Amino acid sequence: MNQEYISKINKKHIVFKMGEIFSGPGGLALGASLAEAESDNYNMRIQHVWAIDNDKDSCRTFEYNLSKRNECKVICRDIAKQDFSELTPIDCLAFGFPCNDFSVVGEKKGINGHYGPLYRNGVKALEHFKPLWFIAENVSGLRNSNDGQIYKQILTELREAGYNVFPQLYKFEEYGIPQNRHRIIIIGIRRDLDFEFRCPVPNGVRKSAREAIETPPIDMHASNHELTLQSAQVIERLRYIKPGENAFTAEMPEELRLKVKGASISQIYKRLNPDKPAYTITGSGGGGTHVYHWAENRALTNRERARLQTFPDDFIFAGSKESVRKQIGMAVPPIGAKIIFESILNAFIKNPYKWQNRLLIENEESLFNIEIGVNYVFA
Repeated sequence: MNQEYISKINKKHIVFKMGEIFSGPGGLALGASLAEAESDNYNMRIQHVWAIDNDKDSCRTFEYNLSKRNECKVICRDIAKQDFSELTPIDCLAFGFPCNDFSVVGEKKGINGHYGPLYRNGVKALEHFKPLWFIAENVSGLRNSNDGQIYKQILTELREAGYNVFPQLYKFEEYGIPQNRHRIIIIGIRRDLDFEFRCPVPNGVRKSAREAIETPPIDMHASNHELTLQSAQVIERLRYIKPGENAFTAEMPEELRLKVKGASISQIYKRLNPDKPAYTITGSGGGGTHVYHWAENRALTNRERARLQTFPDDFIFAGSKESVRKQIGMAVPPIGAKIIFESILNAFIKNPYKWQNRLLIENEESLFNIEIGVNYVFA
């Protein structure tokens, strides 16, 4: 038996037991299951032990694709009604708290909306379980919601729960995700631990919408790959829209123009540019918001949207076509999540890696986007 093999089997295996609230269909969970870090002495991974969401279709999707593989308990319940003492203890917590009220698209109600205060369930879970670390995710609009006050409030409450927090702005297209998707990811490490987190340097890969959707080709019988029946008027309108254009920037006959005011910069009936990452995939919206193929006069299928979100083709979504669209649009791209999770694991294993800070610092007057240490190695 060679020495290299002996060293591998003698490694100390560390598995972080993860709990998740607002788990959705499992974008964060899939990324966590794929993540791994290894050093001369350690092998480190993450295992989900329970996940909670109140959307039945999302729970079915999570259970089918992830729970059996990871022996994870899926609980379909309003998180406000969950007794945390009934759950298995955890080492880490994930929560992508609902972003509806913080998104730049929609009514932007912020903390005053129905979804705004839901982050506090994550704070309560931290106070109860006291995990070693956590990851929280939300839209970039969180920074400016309620004049920036809600962002400062969330960070304050996470710190008061006993954590050093490392909020970063991720532009996922810089990490090889075929989509312009900008999200705030907050990593927290328990204050009594001697570890810090730093944002991994972008890998420099720019993956286009065409590459994501066409390489390899999607099997015509793949799940969630049903075409949307487009009306004759929509098909005619799309004939005039070039790749990268939308219904307001394209030149078209007056009778095909939308009679909507104040939406000239919108993504309504916007075709993808096949040679660039897609624009942001959303989970809701009326006519014209379904993301449109660059060459064919049609909206993308859910499987094509899932490709742009980096879900594999064998990841099957449960529910109606609109429910599946919502699940895909609200999810975290699994491959983007994997990159972040592996950086967390490397921080705990104290592996060196290239890092940068896009730390979102809050003060009384404004929020800053600071980039430092791009070429440094964190060890």
